[in-house]
Amino acid sequence: MCGIIGCTGVDHVTPVLLEGLRRLEYRGYDSAGLAVLSGGRIQTRKTPGRLAGLEEACRARPVDGSPGIAHTRWATHGDPSELNAHPHLSGDGSIAVVHNGIIENYLQLRRELEAEGHVFLSETDTEVLPHLIEDERPRHESFREALRAALQRARGAYALGVVAAEDPQTVYAARQGSPLIIGIGRAKGEYYLASDVPAILNRIDEVIYLDEGQIATLHPEHGIAIETLDGEPVEEDRKKVELRSEDAEKAGFETFMLKEIHEQPRVIRGLLDRHLDAAGRIELADLPWDREFFRTLDRIMIVACGTAYHAGMYGRLLLENLTGLAVETDLASEFRYRNPKISGDTLVIAVSQSGETADTLASIRMAREIGCPVLSICNVPGSSIVRESDGVLFTDAGLEIGVASTKAYTAQQTAFILLALYAARLRDEVEPERSAELVEALRRIPDAIHYVLERQDAIRAIAEKHHDGASSLYLGRKFNYPTALEGALKNKEISYQHAEGYAAGEMKHGPIALINEYLPVICICTQTRDEVYDKVVSNLKEVEARNGRIIALVTEGDENASRLAEDLIAVPPTLDELSPVINVVALQLLAYYAAQARGTDIDKPRNLAKSVTVE
Repeated sequence: MCGIIGCTGVDHVTPVLLEGLRRLEYRGYDSAGLAVLSGGRIQTRKTPGRLAGLEEACRARPVDGSPGIAHTRWATHGDPSELNAHPHLSGDGSIAVVHNGIIENYLQLRRELEAEGHVFLSETDTEVLPHLIEDERPRHESFREALRAALQRARGAYALGVVAAEDPQTVYAARQGSPLIIGIGRAKGEYYLASDVPAILNRIDEVIYLDEGQIATLHPEHGIAIETLDGEPVEEDRKKVELRSEDAEKAGFETFMLKEIHEQPRVIRGLLDRHLDAAGRIELADLPWDREFFRTLDRIMIVACGTAYHAGMYGRLLLENLTGLAVETDLASEFRYRNPKISGDTLVIAVSQSGETADTLASIRMAREIGCPVLSICNVPGSSIVRESDGVLFTDAGLEIGVASTKAYTAQQTAFILLALYAARLRDEVEPERSAELVEALRRIPDAIHYVLERQDAIRAIAEKHHDGASSLYLGRKFNYPTALEGALKNKEISYQHAEGYAAGEMKHGPIALINEYLPVICICTQTRDEVYDKVVSNLKEVEARNGRIIALVTEGDENASRLAEDLIAVPPTLDELSPVINVVALQLLAYYAAQARGTDIDKPRNLAKSVTVE
């Protein structure tokens, strides 16, 4: 959740650190700070609030030197304040630490250190780390050994950047449970550490993904040295960076989120080009399993969080419908604390945009201990979830900077469609004619989304008309029940308007009590070929009878649902199974323009982080 950047081998590090923090803003934060070695001592600048405050502090009191580390913080222990902002220093000011994660035994460590005379200034768990290293230093020959010993005493999750006055050219990095990468600079002797590639994308071509329990030493002359917490050396595994610098730019759009909404046709078309041949045959080359594996599967368990969970719910319906398998979807934060009935015959599918979602990662580790094969649907090569999976289906959505996920979601939906058709073919559960019909409809999805995007002004007008309500209700059935949940989530995330997503058939079991002349009810009524269409129309009549304000999402040419609505959003016809991929784009735009009308910070909504890497 927090953002970390550090570098060595650069003469004037402060502008580099500030630029990196700016590129990490999409992760969310409530305070920021940096530490730079200057004139033989560590100087820090820290401010609560937006990054502009830190930039102003650096202008008012310039700090120049190298190396340096910097941080954007989301508060977990202690409120957003200058004292609680990172970096944190040791008692003598000779060690600075930035940290993402949670030190679970920090209270015990703090009491031990206070008993030895250490004085703490903040309320954070992080501050124990520089004091712990300082405490260990006299007992070890080198700073690196003291760092290793300190981390062996800490329990919890961390990604660390550390600088020490005694090692004036070195930056240390350590990782346990939170992601951290090492970047190899384009200029000789430049090395970087960061929470995520975008922070340093314009300065590197290669990265090293630190694994669990690893410590790295970065030095402009000696290069990179990686070892385990036990001191065992680790060989470098450099990866070429596939992202482009322009991926981190808005390209003329007013926000990253709007840009990413408009990128969805290209993303989905790219996925289809990679996995569909001219004859409509699906090939998933990164799956290691054969026909026999899919034929002998007992069941599938899908685990995910947030928006990815809604994609998983959609995936469950598709997989059940096409493969004949029993499929279950669970929130990763709940799954890992259950006693799930899974075995080596259960395929566990983990869905995560970042590949670093803490609860999802913990869930697949639990599944692997039981002996389950794990498939990840993920957007980030080299991420922890990808590395710990047996097979992977990359969504290839490119860099997604807007905190509220859009293109990653429809890419996850598309991945599930491809997976369901692929598994159904191997299990002989779908007739060739039916498979061909689905594939042909799938090829038309990018054009259908483009059609919706061309009508964004009409959707904007509807959003502006209804944006000032206190709440809204989203209704959908069957394949579009997850779409209703996702539409409501998008509205909550970026417009800060309370919204509830419900299965339309459940409306009489509670939500109907909320309906009055002030409540917008967004109802998805596009499944015209499905047996639930008439039932959804009946739900609309119940809303109309109570003077609810109906916004109906309908298929072009629809007459029944359209007659009941105050406002209409029409989308192109498609097969009912595929309609959620089109429908959700309309709901993304509806949420976007509601947020714009309400004046919120769309790319960086309050209290949210792009990648939730702590529990």
